[in-house]
Amino acid sequence: MQVINGMKDITSSSNPIIKEVKGLYKKKERWNKNLFIIEGVKIVEECIRWGKTPKYILFSEELFSVNGGEELFSILKNNHNLIKVPNSLFRELADTEKPQGILAVVDFNISKMDEVVKEKKNFIIILDELQDPGNVGTIIRSADAFGVSGIIVTENCVDVYNPKVVRATMGSLFHIPITYIKDKKEVINYLKDRQIRIYTTSLQGETYIYDADFKENFAFIIGNESKGVTEEMIKFADLLIKIPMEGNAESLNAAIASSIIMYEVARQRFNIS
Repeated sequence: MQVINGMKDITSSSNPIIKEVKGLYKKKERWNKNLFIIEGVKIVEECIRWGKTPKYILFSEELFSVNGGEELFSILKNNHNLIKVPNSLFRELADTEKPQGILAVVDFNISKMDEVVKEKKNFIIILDELQDPGNVGTIIRSADAFGVSGIIVTENCVDVYNPKVVRATMGSLFHIPITYIKDKKEVINYLKDRQIRIYTTSLQGETYIYDADFKENFAFIIGNESKGVTEEMIKFADLLIKIPMEGNAESLNAAIASSIIMYEVARQRFNIS
């Protein structure tokens, strides 16, 4: 590794930093090191804006050919963690088909339950064994947009620090507290002890979302893409709700359905018309 004008320069794929970055595509490595990868101009910019200090920022000449690339580099150029790599090496590291020439390695700290649960006006999302990275990323982004106070992730969900999830959040991952839980019953009891009602969608639901009271403390369970909410979690629900649909589709994509419900919550809480 060379240092050019104060900036590190790596050209070899056998460099320890390059090996570490590649290892973070594995969930086990991410969680062992509490590190994950963010890629692209928008999310790296958002990371810096929210005060995060990446362990490494890697870029290639391709950065200067994408929209916003030069502006981002002007912000990062004095960062002592900035590392330049050849375009070919960057493509080895990138998880996208058309890399923008910038990625960063960032630490993560899982929020505690008392950071997710507020004293009042809770609007909590529980992700119940979702598997699609795009869905989970979109849900996190919608949650950020519609004022969700925190997200609880069950053990069998896709990792929220999976690169595809991270990319789909478009930076919202930095804005909202997220916690992981192993014991579903324990967390439901924790919520109910704090007068937080549990809602979920269900084919057996009789209450349309516009008839549900979303102004009170509640947590909303979003189920697996193909199986829906687990029976275990449905048993915990205080109210089963449904989205009115006039067309012929039997169901909606998990991210779309949850976004519709989040909008209805915002409409009720903030008088959005």
